[in-house]
Amino acid sequence: MDTNLVHELFDLTDRTIIITGGSRGIGLALAQACAAQGAQVVVASRKLEACEQAASQIRGNGGVALGVGVHMGEMESIHHLMATTVAEFGGLDLLVNNAANPLALPISEITEAAWDKSQEVNVKGPVFLAQAALPYLKQSDHAAVLNILSVAAITYSPGVAMYSAAKAAMLAWTRNMAAEWAHDGIRVNALAPGPVDTYMMQQNPPEAIERMKSMNLQGRIARVDELVGPALLLLSDAGSYITGQMLVVDGGFSEAR
Repeated sequence: MDTNLVHELFDLTDRTIIITGGSRGIGLALAQACAAQGAQVVVASRKLEACEQAASQIRGNGGVALGVGVHMGEMESIHHLMATTVAEFGGLDLLVNNAANPLALPISEITEAAWDKSQEVNVKGPVFLAQAALPYLKQSDHAAVLNILSVAAITYSPGVAMYSAAKAAMLAWTRNMAAEWAHDGIRVNALAPGPVDTYMMQQNPPEAIERMKSMNLQGRIARVDELVGPALLLLSDAGSYITGQMLVVDGGFSEAR
């Protein structure tokens, strides 16, 4: 295998990708990385201004990007995202379901309203966005869906059961999408990060962050850019024989518990 072929494995030139939750944190890092690899990136999140700012930064670095506001709990908004993407770029090759709602309550305090809010963004939105993307993914020679989960999907997480359960549900959806869509040439995988230095993480008290560090085999939390390599593997031709899988990227967090 020569050097050029190795580089081509991760090349995303002329592939269109939607990244939800793409205006900050892991989503922004993936948007910037995919653009650097040649993809046409649609940065989607609830705040349109933040999406446009992220897209502008990507374009300023020579990439191709479009910002689109989306509310992942609203079907009309999801379909607007797909229609805008197709109108701008003519189709879709890759989808990253990264947007999430971190709403946390003890099980004894969960309300129906809180349940609905968590499930709408963390499960309903990603599933129906993937469904809306399906006709266009079928037309692509490089179709892939990547669902960003959490190591909480496979570990106990006191106080955040709604979030953990939603991520565990998305693992089941990942496997079933992969099984149903394999004959259409669509790969579907999941990435399960451990503690990562994002806005969501930074809202925790310092002592909680230190506790998470101490519970990790590597003794630290991840930088957002450390999720880029694993994500590119699952989105690019480098991962062409991988589907229905969850790749855990947690520095040993789950093993240490």
